[in-house]
Amino acid sequence: MTFPGRRGVLLLLLLAIAIVLPPYFGTYYTRFATQIAIYGMAALSVDLLLGYTGLITFGQAALFGVGVTSALVAWPLAIMVSMLFALAIGSLSLRTRGFQFIMVTLAFAQMVYYFAQSLRNWGGDDGFTVPQRNHLGFVSLADHTTFYYVVLVLLVLVIFIANRIVGSQFGMVIRGIRDNERRVAAVGFPPYRYKLVIFVIAGGIAGLAGALMANHAKFVSPATLSWQLSGELLAMVILGSANSLIGPILGAAFFLAFRDVLSDFTEHWMLFFGPLLVARVLLVKDGIWGMLLRATGAGDAPTAPDVDCPELAAPIADSKPGRSP
Repeated sequence: MTFPGRRGVLLLLLLAIAIVLPPYFGTYYTRFATQIAIYGMAALSVDLLLGYTGLITFGQAALFGVGVTSALVAWPLAIMVSMLFALAIGSLSLRTRGFQFIMVTLAFAQMVYYFAQSLRNWGGDDGFTVPQRNHLGFVSLADHTTFYYVVLVLLVLVIFIANRIVGSQFGMVIRGIRDNERRVAAVGFPPYRYKLVIFVIAGGIAGLAGALMANHAKFVSPATLSWQLSGELLAMVILGSANSLIGPILGAAFFLAFRDVLSDFTEHWMLFFGPLLVARVLLVKDGIWGMLLRATGAGDAPTAPDVDCPELAAPIADSKPGRSP
């Protein structure tokens, strides 16, 4: 079986596990799988910025939280509001680079966080309870299993759309910006516009994840706007493998499982997670997704080394007897 074929089988197997296992194991695991899918969606939005565009942001929690506050109305409205916020934040922050960009997005996220804390009519620090989940047409989302499958369908749809984006000419440009922004500008593609578009797209995905989380927990808190959540989303992407789309979802599953297991024993579980993240960066090149691809033989086939003069690398035929070479 070819490498792309093996990878397709692996993806279908992961999807089959996501469809069958959580409801089979009961309500707790169904809700846990729902949480993984939602955080995986938010982490995927970070991967579009970090893995494909080279933008390290600490402001994704603000867009995630904007989606949360709009979850009492329609989900498309939550996406639109988050995209508008992303447009406003991105139009200013993307004029900076590197460390300055990180700090500007962090500043915007904290501004939104403290603004949410000041809304006493909405609970302030204590947040507020969502009375019930939204209705999706004639489908009631009150049942945990039904809601899980709706979230799973949306996650698959987001992965499909994101894959189409990164595989298009637009995706080639943003990857070029990640590798060498000046060269992309030199060939006629304005980096600022492309970065702003992908920033807005990622904001819409984060907003949808926020709306789903409000429906899942039936509770909204300003804590979902804090920079800690942005850091956790970055950690999920790093754990799973950036520049892969599937890796952030696996990273979200590992992060949430690690947190839930260790938090039963100690509230200082981050003391154990920190060294694990450092070990991932130093020892594991391509994260959980890369390890899974290698273990199943679904990784990319090794390529021949580049040669400046291919004709010199070709084997020289044996000369015939009686002739000089």
